Amino acid sequence: MHIDPTPEEVASKLIISGIHLDLTDALKRIVSDKVARLLRHEPRIVRVRIDLEQDKTRRHGDQFVAKGHIEIGGPDLIASVTSEDAYKSIDLLVDKLDAALRRRHSEMKEKRHHPH
Repeated sequence: MHIDPTPEEVASKLIISGIHLDLTDALKRIVSDKVARLLRHEPRIVRVRIDLEQDKTRRHGDQFVAKGHIEIGGPDLIASVTSEDAYKSIDLLVDKLDAALRRRHSEMKEKRHHPH
């Protein structure tokens, strides 16, 4: 049974920063909602850092870079995604971090059940 984290709990574990980009309330709210999903899966997460960057040096297409860093017991999880839309970048990044958390969990479970 997974318990939904409270907004205060999410806020205490989340760091959002915008690089060459003004973070609107809507962007902050979307990131907060998405990170709550990660915290629901893995409550032992210490901190989640999300960096949103607008790369204006690219001519067309992939301008928004979303970088995520999850601090958790053991090795930290780091991911990066680039797309043409900030919201799409956030979605893709959270999906990637969620997959990394699931992969980490299954590897730990396998190691626990089949030690060398």
